[in-house]
Amino acid sequence: MGILPDWRVRTSRTLRVVDGFVILWAVTGAYVLRFGLDPSVTADRSETGYLWFSGALAVAWWLMLGAWSSRQSRILGSGPDEYKRVAAASLWLFGLVAIFSYVLRIDTARGYVGIALPVGLMGLLISRWLLRQHLSVNRQKGQSMSRLLLVGGPGAVAHLAASLESAKHAGYRPVAAYSPGSPETDDHERESGLPILGRRPDTKSILAAIEKCNADAVAVSAGVQLHPQTLRHLGWELAARNVGLIMAPALTDIAGPRIHTQQVAGLPLIHVTTPTLEGGQRVAKRLFDVVIAIILIVVAAPLFLVIALLVRIDSRGPILFRQERVGMEGKRFYMLKFRSMVVDAEQKLADLAQQNEGHGVLFKMRNDPRVTRIGKILRKFSLDELPQLFNILSGAMSLVGPRPPLPREVEAYENDVRRRLLVKPGLTGLWQVSGRSDLSWQDSVRLDLYYVENWSLAGDLVIILRTVRAVFHSNGAY
Repeated sequence: MGILPDWRVRTSRTLRVVDGFVILWAVTGAYVLRFGLDPSVTADRSETGYLWFSGALAVAWWLMLGAWSSRQSRILGSGPDEYKRVAAASLWLFGLVAIFSYVLRIDTARGYVGIALPVGLMGLLISRWLLRQHLSVNRQKGQSMSRLLLVGGPGAVAHLAASLESAKHAGYRPVAAYSPGSPETDDHERESGLPILGRRPDTKSILAAIEKCNADAVAVSAGVQLHPQTLRHLGWELAARNVGLIMAPALTDIAGPRIHTQQVAGLPLIHVTTPTLEGGQRVAKRLFDVVIAIILIVVAAPLFLVIALLVRIDSRGPILFRQERVGMEGKRFYMLKFRSMVVDAEQKLADLAQQNEGHGVLFKMRNDPRVTRIGKILRKFSLDELPQLFNILSGAMSLVGPRPPLPREVEAYENDVRRRLLVKPGLTGLWQVSGRSDLSWQDSVRLDLYYVENWSLAGDLVIILRTVRAVFHSNGAY
């Protein structure tokens, strides 16, 4: 115990080398572009030239990335923390340079800083993204992962194991379970199949289980029957052995910005804020929708004309298809699409009900005979959805949101599913970038509810960028 796995050492070493290379490239490039190769040009026209300043800046930048813990294995490969720390370290460094230049009256060339900072920061972020892709590929193969001992009740352990298995890019591989206080019935956890290495609620037994499965970290899940003092001692022992301790509370589908911790009498209380879309947030989202929709309509106007012509030539009937959908708070509206089916598609639906390949209340067929020739192409690349930009301008829809449901689907909703109607339906959403028609009904609902609970403008931007990739891959589009 206490020795980092090979992948952590190797990745940390690689990051140090890559960070150093990118920083030298940015600083050297900024120096050459701003001053040429003449080292006599100086920052304050004194003995200290920009050549020495560049060297000091490069070293300080590299050290700042380490001081901000941007190379910690815990944040590599998943989540935004890695990128945030790289950006924070870089901005803090150049902010300090600006402050010292002002206080000491050093005339630092703004052109030099204006090149070094954005070029270096962009290079660092791109290099981290490339390494993340490499890590993700390895983790899908079961490599470059931390071995995890799950401690908790049987149900909670099974749920946590399933969640981690579906998110291999996070880098955690459950290898065993420990169920303090549970009855001795099976040697393996029933749902996850993990071997149960013990049930005694004491630190010594848990440490023995860690040694037995060679775990790199311990995840304490909900339902654990351990005294708070035992957990405290366990944390001390794990820290001494350089084994990570992860607390997994019984909170699901709650994004980080809604979670806040507060220390009260030595207890780390977790506060979960209520999701809201009011006031300034609602105005910002609406303004974002209108501006982007207008830009897309103007840019795609020639494409609209071409698609309209192809639809008219391919089969008889109207160019646009209008269908009643349910929007925010149950208000109904007519959603617009380029027609991709024959004109009597709705009448033929009853005859195809037995061939439904959808999940839950959704009707889907991979080879739907009602789809026209040009309709198959439009659906493959989601081009039939473009007229919904006008629904966005009218205020019935948003760029990003849950899938707009049919009235018959809403009638079949359970109470929890109706929370999808708290926000406007979207042209795209988490369902669009996560598999579309390949998703099960439960997964589709879970993604839509996650969006409703954790909406943010930054999240909308990420979904839109992911939509571009999903459209070109055309996975789940039929």
